[in-house]
Amino acid sequence: MSSPVPLRQLTNFQGHFDGVTGRLAVGWAFDANAPDEVTELHVLIDEQEVGTIRCGQPRPDVQQVLGTSATDLGFAFPIPDQFIDDRPHSLSLRFPDRSVVPTLDPEDSSRLSDKCEFRIRSKYEYRSFVDGLKSGALRGWIQRIDTLTGEVGGHCHILVTMDDAPIAQVRADRYRGDVTAAIGGEANCGFELVVPNSRRRFGPVRFRFFVMPDNVELGGSPVETSIVTDQLEGRLLDLSATIARLHGEITSLRRQVVDLVPSPGYNLGDYDRWARRYYDCLRARVAERRATAAHAPAEPLISVICPTYKPEMSDFTAAVESVIAQTYQNWELIIVDDGVKSIPVAARIDEYCRADSRIRSVPLKKNLGIAGATNAGLKAARGEWIVFFDHDDLLVDVALEVMMSDARRTGAKVLYSDEDKIDQAGYFLEPNLKPDFNYRYLLGCNYICHLMMVDAAVMRTVGEIRSDYDGAQDHDLVLRLTEAVPHAQIHHVPEILYHWRKTPNSTAVAIGNKTYAIDAGVRCVGDHLKRIGKKASVSSLRGLTLYRVDWKAPRAQPSVTIIIPFKDQIDITRLCVETVLATTDYRKYDIILVNNWSLTREAELFCAEMAKNPRIRVLTIEEGFNYSRLNNLATQESTADFYFFMNNDVFVRDAGWLKTIVNEATSCDDIGIVGGKLLYPNDTVQHVGVVVGPAGVAAHVHRGLDGNEYGFIGRAQLSHEVSAVTAAGMLIRASLFRAVGGFDEQNLTVAYNDVDLCLRVREAGYRIIQCNEFVAYHHESLSRGSDNRPETEARFFEETQYMQEKWGDRPIFRNDPAYSRHFTVDLQPFFDLVDPAAPAA
Repeated sequence: MSSPVPLRQLTNFQGHFDGVTGRLAVGWAFDANAPDEVTELHVLIDEQEVGTIRCGQPRPDVQQVLGTSATDLGFAFPIPDQFIDDRPHSLSLRFPDRSVVPTLDPEDSSRLSDKCEFRIRSKYEYRSFVDGLKSGALRGWIQRIDTLTGEVGGHCHILVTMDDAPIAQVRADRYRGDVTAAIGGEANCGFELVVPNSRRRFGPVRFRFFVMPDNVELGGSPVETSIVTDQLEGRLLDLSATIARLHGEITSLRRQVVDLVPSPGYNLGDYDRWARRYYDCLRARVAERRATAAHAPAEPLISVICPTYKPEMSDFTAAVESVIAQTYQNWELIIVDDGVKSIPVAARIDEYCRADSRIRSVPLKKNLGIAGATNAGLKAARGEWIVFFDHDDLLVDVALEVMMSDARRTGAKVLYSDEDKIDQAGYFLEPNLKPDFNYRYLLGCNYICHLMMVDAAVMRTVGEIRSDYDGAQDHDLVLRLTEAVPHAQIHHVPEILYHWRKTPNSTAVAIGNKTYAIDAGVRCVGDHLKRIGKKASVSSLRGLTLYRVDWKAPRAQPSVTIIIPFKDQIDITRLCVETVLATTDYRKYDIILVNNWSLTREAELFCAEMAKNPRIRVLTIEEGFNYSRLNNLATQESTADFYFFMNNDVFVRDAGWLKTIVNEATSCDDIGIVGGKLLYPNDTVQHVGVVVGPAGVAAHVHRGLDGNEYGFIGRAQLSHEVSAVTAAGMLIRASLFRAVGGFDEQNLTVAYNDVDLCLRVREAGYRIIQCNEFVAYHHESLSRGSDNRPETEARFFEETQYMQEKWGDRPIFRNDPAYSRHFTVDLQPFFDLVDPAAPAA
């Protein structure tokens, strides 16, 4: 109960707050010292001032009782719309001197109170009727009456349920002359709904109709009827529903079988077992290809350059023997003995040279280091191709044959293969299964490494290995090769052809053994970018030979429109928008909020509030949920240089987030899309890129990984090129979006529309960057829910089938160029391995 207010107050003002009637706060007040002047009161709702009232209405009843000369002393204040929300509020009034205008205490009429409690459910009353099912459509009408003005309107928003499950939303804006002729009011008040085929079935059903956001059921509702009268059509619809249900059950059973039945599958946890089977299969494939060749191809000379400095004898012998064992015969092995520091090794080199004329020795009297020794080998090389080889590593016996076969087939000038490691016990481990040429990834680390084969003429053009970058000299070489050779002529051979020797003193064990390599790596990447005219700063990532590149902003800042679709969920949407507004330090951006037919009063008030912000436009689309169409329509309202598609459950966390991704997108003209690193609220990975393939259509990589972990060969921390990113946080060039036709709103309304867009952008010749420097939080599926629910499974199945039919035979889909074909797509990416004996895609 409110504290009582004294009946007599020390003020020249007199008045009384009669209370809230309907939507009006009514009462009277006047200044006893100036009764002919209109008094103005202050209005407070929930302790906050919301406006003022001029007491200028006639109140003869008060004038007669008080005997005052004041005539116009009454007031009637309309309660603002934002407080008509079916929630309790308090209203109090203050005289100009801020003293209280009293009101009766509702619990004790002998006492006065300083405020009045009120709760208003709606500002409208309704008259309506559902006509029922006519000519295959559900029809009806509704008019709304403003309780303050008495104005009668139409155009109401109707929610329709079928057997208590929501099936559609319609706008009551059809002309109903029969209604207005009978009762007057707004003629455009009718509605009509053809029940979607996915909801039709044989037999009686129950429909209910509600006007939103007040959730008032219409007159004549519910309606019980049979949707179809033709028995055959009904039967067919029942069969369709049965097929959809069986599909869901089969999918569920398949998952259970995979989980329960012992499987001989492979993953990185038992890589050695997989690798031994793989090498057997690889040799068999190479032998079959050799046997079926129409004629023996020419074998250009390959020079294998092997700098040597005090190797372990057993490791060195195994390395040389792996070259001698090559199935490709036309090679020369140039062993550069750097400083001749080991007499036994020098003697062994001489033995090899005497035994095989293809092996030549280049002894150096002075130790020149890795760069100098390699350069000495290059000067001695006579081959058409150069291969780089470390003195304690191993070549797979078909390595040179496979590399040369791909060189002939592709016309490439630089080729590189996958690699793994071998420990002192002979176990294979830690494979580096690489993507096709990935320039952005290369800036972050030298993922190419071994085995690399370079056209000798190109090598002469590029020049010697640079000792200034010792420790990162191979990274510097690869970057210089990218400057000299078109990227299309740098080819990935997707076979594991090289084994690093994992010993206690090798970089295969610990980078800490060569800490100087970190500084050299930072310099070599930075110097490369300077040579090609790119402005950026380069730094080591966590003190490792992994590098972060921060691009400098373009001279003219591009404009960006952030597009955020939503349907209700006002608390989460508000937080998303307010976080963007409070955090973002980018200047040229605006926001389009796409209101997809929200139902609640809260949403109406939110939209009105947001529209007042000069950075924000609200686009209301009264259609069923179609993610592709919502975003396509929003882009038509924008003239920005870039669009940033953003889910309403994504929250940015640092001020420079938009600068980071825009700078990434503008760093090269062929970058079409940039995505970011999205984390769950518990700081585990939700998205660091998407891989594609027939087995699973598309999959998020590293999902569930701790956000601080590196992932597979740094892919969860380093920015790199991918085949697709999620539209939950996607930046795209506006001109490119229009050129490729935007999202597919006909065939991919909910799922895979972002993947399809990305694949079309890739086919158009643009790169897609997973920018891991941009990090945000994503409360996934708050926006639309799961695709595993019964009501969405049929739609998800159709969209999956569409992707398979559209992309199934295209190379970019069959073998994702940003992902190794040795990894699965349908199981755990970057962990589960494809059976080596399985047919190639």
